[in-house]
Amino acid sequence: MEAQWRQGGRGRGRGRPGDELAARSGPPAARGRGGARAAAAGPIGDGASGECRVPPLPALPGPGLGSRRCPAAPAELSSLKKFDEIKKANQAAAKKLVEDQLSSSSEDDDEDAEAKQGKILDKTFTIYTSQTNGDASELERTRQYMNEAFQSGAMTCLICIASVKRNQAVWSCCGCFCIFHLVCIQKWAKDSVFLVSSPLTDDDFGKKDYPWPCPKCRFEYKRSETPSRYYCYCGKVENPAVDPWLVPHSCGQICEREFKPSCGHKCLLLCHPGPCPPCPKMVTTTCHCKKAKAVPRRCSAKEWSCRLPCGRTLLCGQHVCENPCHAGDCQPCPRVSKQRCICGRQTAERLCASPQWQCDQVCGKCLPCGNHTCEQVCHAGPCGDCPRSGKRSCPCGKTKFTLPCTEDVPTCGDSCDKVLECGIHKCSQRCHRGPCEICRQEVEKQCRCGKHTKRMPCHKPYLCETKCTKIRDCQKHQCRRKCCSGNCPPCDQVCGRTLGCRNHKCPSGCHRGSCNPCPETVDVKCNCGKTVIKVPCGRERTIKPPKCKQLCSRPPTCHHPTQEKHYCHFGRCPPCRQPCQKTLTCGHLCPVSCHDEALVKQTGSHQSAGPWEQPSEPAFIQTALPCPPCEVPIPVECLGQHEVSPLPCHSANPYSCKRFCGRLLDCQNHTCMKECHRVTKSNSSADGKKAGPECSQCEEECTKPRPAGCPHRCVLPCHPGDCPSCLQMLKIKCHCKLSVLYIECLKLTCADVKEKELLISCRNQCPKELPCGHRCKEICHSGGCPLNCSQKVKLRCLCKRLKKEVQCSKIQEGQVSLECDALCKEMKRKAYEIKEAEAKAALEEEKRRQQAELEAFENRLKGRRKNKRRKDEVEVEQSSWQKYKNFIMLPVFGVAVVMV
Repeated sequence: MEAQWRQGGRGRGRGRPGDELAARSGPPAARGRGGARAAAAGPIGDGASGECRVPPLPALPGPGLGSRRCPAAPAELSSLKKFDEIKKANQAAAKKLVEDQLSSSSEDDDEDAEAKQGKILDKTFTIYTSQTNGDASELERTRQYMNEAFQSGAMTCLICIASVKRNQAVWSCCGCFCIFHLVCIQKWAKDSVFLVSSPLTDDDFGKKDYPWPCPKCRFEYKRSETPSRYYCYCGKVENPAVDPWLVPHSCGQICEREFKPSCGHKCLLLCHPGPCPPCPKMVTTTCHCKKAKAVPRRCSAKEWSCRLPCGRTLLCGQHVCENPCHAGDCQPCPRVSKQRCICGRQTAERLCASPQWQCDQVCGKCLPCGNHTCEQVCHAGPCGDCPRSGKRSCPCGKTKFTLPCTEDVPTCGDSCDKVLECGIHKCSQRCHRGPCEICRQEVEKQCRCGKHTKRMPCHKPYLCETKCTKIRDCQKHQCRRKCCSGNCPPCDQVCGRTLGCRNHKCPSGCHRGSCNPCPETVDVKCNCGKTVIKVPCGRERTIKPPKCKQLCSRPPTCHHPTQEKHYCHFGRCPPCRQPCQKTLTCGHLCPVSCHDEALVKQTGSHQSAGPWEQPSEPAFIQTALPCPPCEVPIPVECLGQHEVSPLPCHSANPYSCKRFCGRLLDCQNHTCMKECHRVTKSNSSADGKKAGPECSQCEEECTKPRPAGCPHRCVLPCHPGDCPSCLQMLKIKCHCKLSVLYIECLKLTCADVKEKELLISCRNQCPKELPCGHRCKEICHSGGCPLNCSQKVKLRCLCKRLKKEVQCSKIQEGQVSLECDALCKEMKRKAYEIKEAEAKAALEEEKRRQQAELEAFENRLKGRRKNKRRKDEVEVEQSSWQKYKNFIMLPVFGVAVVMV
């Protein structure tokens, strides 16, 4: 709205002073024509929001005015004055509030904004960096445009010199990528086309599509390309929604614009301002000379050189290119050779790339006429015929003569009749050589503007003294050129109108319509002036100062010689955080942060008049605080000398560590169990670990360990040194556990192993059984019995016929065995034969029984006797074994019994 008013105000002849003042300070509704009109009703706005509204002014009576007011009335001027005063007061209050909170809130807000901005940028670049393995070096230019889009006040419309906000419709130039308000660029395009087409006549108007330029880079657009709708940067979405988590004026989709120069791929970033980065795709391509093997490379850098010699034949046809592999055509052959000129008379060293050359000598060959020589300079081929041979014309060209080449052509004597320079009259002289004279005839001439006539020589121009009164193309100034032909030149005066920046005047020639944006830039500096950014003229009052990376150079306000390092800033320096380093009473330096300018809450300074009065906010005053108590750790030993602990310097006194005293008492067995306490050292006691008079006295029994095997306690109280010998009797069983013995404790504990073995033995035979079953032959002893049994036992052979007495231990060890003799083997063989004969007889008996049963079964099946049953009697004949077994077995059993 402000931009529209500014451009509209220029087109209406600058407006009145009251209008301009109201337009600068008042709301948009009150700007433009009649800017002093009652534009806002209601109370004055809040100063913190930065919006002020003009209170309604009383209407002035007048004929035909109604409620309208005269701009120059005193009431209007007074209201404007009040408005300016209120505006200044609100601005001062807002400025003070911002300065008070600058050190605490602005840094946090900036950090939050930068963190949010970093997340949005990372999200925008994610797809691109995934193709480049995280390499973002090619995104710096695009990142700069996106940072300007985020920075408050960085994006400025050069037409209206106003900030471009998130919720405003914009248009971006495809040449310089500068962003303008959509309304501003539409008006700019319309005015530009009108200015270009205005000098045309009515017949020519509309026949040609005149372009309009970008206000910044002057890139020309067709009239049909004038923007009419608001699109995002990539042009996919119309009227993109405002999203705080997207780049301003972005749709959030993938850009997909084709790269320039076109490679067939599309941009992978999310919808973004500024140019698209180089193509990150990987393609397989070979070098310029096509000799190297194809390798994968980035599409944006697919043109590469293998650095090998090119090897292509040069234009000379004799040599090859020796330059490293390169793009485009090869350079001319750089070699030098001796070459003849075209005529062949001279030879010179020349570049092989330019073999054709001419020398400076005239040909001089005799022409076919035989009278003249060739006057051409170094040429190829035949010289041709003599130029003076054949028919030749006289100087006026009316008569032709056939003469020898040695004679000149004479004049014909007729009038010249060639057209003079005026283009109207002809030469009246006779045929002559050389140029004709100027036209000297007197004619009636009309001046250039066509208002006057005069008789004068034809060759002289006629200009009258009448000045042109036509208005030039600026539609402001007259032509004022003498004798103007009607095609008045453009206005040569300087425009001189105040530009939108309100700082400079238009330096262009006088023109119609809006002036171009101010070409000047203004330096916005930091507080120290070392960091400078250039902004369009007119934006220096609203742009945020740059962040300076230089250290603040102000002198310190505390007792330190130099202040803490921090960056350049406006307003007060932050509180000093350096260590105080003042010397305390103890001699140490104060380690806390500087407290020379601490903010202290002031209480009790104001007494409320009553309960109806609202409590005021606490006031803070800046004052120097005293140094706190010294906290330097000092090693201090406890009262009982158990430990050394670091204590703060201000409380470094002897203390009790709450442990037990632990000093060795006089009994030399126990320690003092009192809590850590002070102990007086005696001169006779050199050891610092012995108990003092303040320690407790030992009242325990003697707990020293007794000799091994003594179960009795010491009869003395806790004492130093060794305990007396034990004289009590011990009741103990012997090794075999059958007898009870009474032994003196001292003898048992002082005896060695052998003596102890004899003392505990009862001197009787050991009652234990050996593994073989015999009784141990040893006297009562400890441990296991010996295994070498000496008892005599009888040993028999396998058939039990032979026997022998042998020591039991040898049988257990398997050292002795008794084998059967020949008689035993003979008896064993006979017994085996008898056993086989019995088995054979039993088998035959079983067969006969089965045969008898089979025959009886068959007889039953035949049924020979149906009415009578008759018992079949089968007479079984006894075998030889059954008959004589008793006579055989009796002698055998007798022999066996005898052997056993």
